[in-house]
Amino acid sequence: MQKALFLYNTAAGRGRIARSVAEIVRIFADNGWELAPEPIDFGRNPFDAHPDIRRVVVAGGDGTVNYVVNRMRERGLSLELGILPAGTANDFAGIVGMSKDPLAAARQIAGGEVQALDCGVVNGLHFVNIFSFGIFTTTSQRTPDERKHRLGKLAYIIEGIKELRSMHAVPLHVHTECEEFDFRALMALVFNGETAGGFRLAGTSSVRDGLFDCLLLEKRNFFVSCFAMVRYLCGGHPRSVKHLRAATLRITSPVDEPTDVDGQRGARFPLDIRCLPGLLHVVCPRKPAGSE
Repeated sequence: MQKALFLYNTAAGRGRIARSVAEIVRIFADNGWELAPEPIDFGRNPFDAHPDIRRVVVAGGDGTVNYVVNRMRERGLSLELGILPAGTANDFAGIVGMSKDPLAAARQIAGGEVQALDCGVVNGLHFVNIFSFGIFTTTSQRTPDERKHRLGKLAYIIEGIKELRSMHAVPLHVHTECEEFDFRALMALVFNGETAGGFRLAGTSSVRDGLFDCLLLEKRNFFVSCFAMVRYLCGGHPRSVKHLRAATLRITSPVDEPTDVDGQRGARFPLDIRCLPGLLHVVCPRKPAGSE
């Protein structure tokens, strides 16, 4: 049998994943995989004790996937990655097309096909979905896990409202492979993936094009900035929102603004952000025969 490691967050899915471990192991065994289940320990690298695996299956949200990818890259590994969505938002798993039901997702991975998807890296820290800073973007870091499990996405909204009291501009100098400019940002979003918190904010973003989609919201007065973002989400093109596509960004600022990668603590300024095309080998649901 082929060997795979199953890393699961015991709190993920309100404990449902932990209760389904035996059934998930059976599903993989029926498809020719020897799956070694292991509760994830965020204080160590899980790959040190498993040198002969071909695939790692992760149960959790974007932050858990981020942790596993970074530990994998620390060891220079390029394992096949399967994702059982069990977090609050599960943006990256949604891009891949994984079922929200853990047993159905396990069957998708056990019989799936591997696709090469892009990955982002900022100052040596990898991210699968989004790198961000500014208002609302570090909300996930400050939202208690207990509240996430109890309220889901509503917990993020409640915590985000508190940030309105500390709105401030972040003066940026941005350099890409195509342009260079200064910008007073209220918020910056660098998408490798396609959604944030389940919302599709960058309509042209793709994990298969070797480019980031970047949104910069200019700091104006509160109502102008909010209206500009709403107008953008409705398909408009307000001057306060700058959209660019780039493979590399170098961003400097006199302000060492906190940043976020996939809902976790991010890198410090100055920022060197690069898209790594096809770095991740992700197990995706197999398409039906005859489909495009």
